[in-house]
Amino acid sequence: MCSVVCLHHSQSFLHHVHMAADHLFSSSSVKELDTHIHVAEHDSSWPTKKTTDELEEQDLDLASQTISAQSSSGKSMGESNTRTTSRTEQILSSVSDEETKHEGVLEAGKSHGVQASSSLTTSEAKSNEAKEEKNSKQEEPKIDLVINIPQKSYIPVRKESWNNATEYKACNYAKGKWVPDNKHPLYSGFGCKQWLSAMWACRLMQRTDFAYERLRWQPKDCQMEEFEGSKFFRRMQNKTLAFVGDSLGRQQYQSLMCMVTGGEETNDVEDVGKEYGLIVAEGSARPNGWAYRFSRTNTTILYYWSASLCDVEPIDVNNPDTDYAMHLDRPPAFLRQFIHKFDVLVLNTGHHWNRGKLNANRWVMHVGGVPNTDRKIAVIWAAKNLTIRSVVSWVDSQLPKYPGLKAFYRTISPRHFFGGEWNTGGSCDNTKPMSVGKELLDEESSDQVAASAVKGTRVKLLDITGPSQLRDEGHISRYSLTAKPGVQDCLHWCLPGVPDTWNEMLFAQI
Repeated sequence: MCSVVCLHHSQSFLHHVHMAADHLFSSSSVKELDTHIHVAEHDSSWPTKKTTDELEEQDLDLASQTISAQSSSGKSMGESNTRTTSRTEQILSSVSDEETKHEGVLEAGKSHGVQASSSLTTSEAKSNEAKEEKNSKQEEPKIDLVINIPQKSYIPVRKESWNNATEYKACNYAKGKWVPDNKHPLYSGFGCKQWLSAMWACRLMQRTDFAYERLRWQPKDCQMEEFEGSKFFRRMQNKTLAFVGDSLGRQQYQSLMCMVTGGEETNDVEDVGKEYGLIVAEGSARPNGWAYRFSRTNTTILYYWSASLCDVEPIDVNNPDTDYAMHLDRPPAFLRQFIHKFDVLVLNTGHHWNRGKLNANRWVMHVGGVPNTDRKIAVIWAAKNLTIRSVVSWVDSQLPKYPGLKAFYRTISPRHFFGGEWNTGGSCDNTKPMSVGKELLDEESSDQVAASAVKGTRVKLLDITGPSQLRDEGHISRYSLTAKPGVQDCLHWCLPGVPDTWNEMLFAQI
C-alpha cells in the first residue's frame, strides 16, 4: 500500500517539476551621425556619391542627437502591422502622437565626468532637462551611473544550430559593466589591413594610450558567450549576415571581419559583391557596400550603405542635378530585393538625420509615394522615428516568409563631444573611461525610439547605447589621419574597440 501511495506522490511531484521547468525555459519572441566627420571622408575605400556623402558631419542639428524619451504611443503598433495593409497609416498616427513629446538628448555629457541626469528615470530626466546646460559647467556629483537598458535576448543552454530545438534562458546583455580583460583585443590594431580602414585604426595614428582596447563588457546576470572565429563560422555555415546602415554600421562590419579572421590575412575569401549589385556605378568611385564569402564554410558577410534606412531614388533620372525622393515609409530597395538571401540582418540609422545633411544631399521627404505635406512629419526627429518604425514593421512582416531569418535593429551609437560640437571645438580627449566603477542596472533602453519600434515585433533589439555611452575614451578623437586643428572625431570609434563588443553581443544571440 505504501509503495502505491509513494509512487503516486512521486509521480505527482515530478509532474509539477516538469511543468515548472517548461514554464521557466519556454522561449518567447522578444523582440549614428553617420556623421562621417568631414575630416574622415577621404578614406579611399568609401563610396563617393553625387548626393554629397562627403558632408557627413556638417550643419548638425539637435534633432540628430536626440532620442525620443517616450514609447507609449507605439505599444500596439508592432503587433498589428503584420495583420493589416494600413501599416503606414498606423505608423503615421503613432509618430504624430509622439510629435508633442519631448526628446531626451543622447549626449554623454558636457564634461569628462558622468552626468547626474544619466541616473534618473525618464520622467525625472524630463523635469531636470532645463537645468542640464546650466549645471554642465559645475562639478559633477560622484555617483554610480544607472541607465535604462533593455536587451531581452537569449543564451543557449547547449550549443546547437538555431534550427534545432534548444533551451534558452533570458539575459539582458545591456545590463552590466566594463571589466579589464587581458584576452582583449580580439585582433591587433596593427594588423587586419585586409578589412580595417586606416582612418579607424588608431594603432596606426599618433595615439599612445591603448587601455581602451583591454576592456570587456560583462552582463550582470549572465555570462556572455566568448567570441571565437571558429565558433562563428560553424554557427554561420551556409549562411549570410548582412549589415545595413550608416558609417557606424560600416564600423561594425569591419570589426566583425577582423574578429572572424583574428586580424590575419586570408585567401579563403571571395568577393561576391556582384551577387548583391555592389559594383561601382557609372560616375562613382566606389560601390555602396561590400560582400565577401568565406569558402570553407560558405559564410557570407556583407555591408550595404543606407544612412537613412529608407528608400532614396532620383526624382528625375535624366537630370544630373535632380533632387532625390526620400521615402520615409519605404525600406531601401536593396533590402526589398535581397532580404530573402539573409539569415542574420542588422539594421541601424540615426546620425544622418539633420537638416544640413538632407539639404546637402537634396533629399526631399516623401510619404505614400508623394512629397510630404504634413508639418508634423517634416520635423527631423519625427521623420526619423517614422522611418525606423516603418522599416522595422516591414521587416517584421517579412519574417513569416523567411523563418530562418534573425533580424536585429541596433540602437544608436552615442557621441561624446565635450565643450562644443564637432565644428565648434568639441573634444573627447579623455583617456580614462566613464565606465570605471559604473554599472548599468535598469531594464529600459536609453534609445526609446528603437525600443518602441521593435516592441511587439519579432525584430530583436541589439542594445549597445548604454554600454557605449560609458566609453567616451574610445573615440578617434584628435588622432584622425586627416584631422584639422580644433576638429575631433568623437562619433566614430577606434578599432579594435567598442564596436567589437557590439559584435560579441550579436554573436551571443545568433
